[in-house]
Amino acid sequence: MTDATTKTIHGIPVIDMAPALDGRAAGERRVAAEFRRAATEVGFFYVKNHGVPWHLIEAARAAAHAFFALPAERKAEVRVDANHRGFLRIGEARMADGAAPDLKESFVWGREIAPADAALAPDNPFLRPNNWPSFMPELRRAAEPYFEATLECGRRLLALFAVAMDLPRDTFIRHWRHPIARGALVYYPPHPTEGGGARFGVAPHTDYGCLTVLCQDATGGLEIETRAGDWVAAHPIEGTFVVNVGDLLARWTNDGFASTRHRVINRGGSERYSLVVAVDPDFETLVDPTVACHDANRPHTPPVRCGDYVLARFDQAFAYRKP
Repeated sequence: MTDATTKTIHGIPVIDMAPALDGRAAGERRVAAEFRRAATEVGFFYVKNHGVPWHLIEAARAAAHAFFALPAERKAEVRVDANHRGFLRIGEARMADGAAPDLKESFVWGREIAPADAALAPDNPFLRPNNWPSFMPELRRAAEPYFEATLECGRRLLALFAVAMDLPRDTFIRHWRHPIARGALVYYPPHPTEGGGARFGVAPHTDYGCLTVLCQDATGGLEIETRAGDWVAAHPIEGTFVVNVGDLLARWTNDGFASTRHRVINRGGSERYSLVVAVDPDFETLVDPTVACHDANRPHTPPVRCGDYVLARFDQAFAYRKP
């Protein structure tokens, strides 16, 4: 069942955020209800009229194209550091246990912080300087505004999810001084003809944070696993973001929301680029599933700190963190 704000593409809802952004409670509740239905039944949905200006998207895409076209030795000058900031080459990420390394390159960054803030949290690796390339200052100029605008969209999404669950609207964003959200520019080469289906741009996996907000290019390649075990394409739709629930939000809602497996196979024969923002609150945020339990004695998982959980998943996924 859908209302006038929603349509469906291969079972993945396309939801218009505009009624939730005009300040009217009725529109907000309607959109929140659509979010809840999508998060419960699919775990993925598209949003249109999300509030991120098109010129920021275009600038970030252009910067991604220019950066990944650079020679390997240049990109290696900003190789990913111990704080998960910088360039990851092909072979340095493995999102699924037991799979071959993902066929992608990435450049990762987070919110810029003042030195004084970093000094206050010496054990928080997310409160560290970014690893911007000095040889390409336009990358930072394009990536930062896109990240901040998309992160604000993600904050609105989390508030609407709380409204959808009849919880205080700040339930998932109560601690938002230094969100450990990450931005990533991602490049996928064309899928190799050899090896059949054994290699993936990203192997089947679930995301490990709260929300992922993805801006695809026109190439396609993202696929979602249905509850029946089939794979359906999340085709690019111009002007939309793809939003999916991650493991932490599924845990926070006591599995009320679905963290759905997905993968990328770049079958289009051309290069693929995507802009990713992983939306998470502050490191110290306690992800406690009892907030969504009708019976507080029946949580499916124990509480966990947001930052601890994300770091543990980093240790599994990224080669630079291996001994």
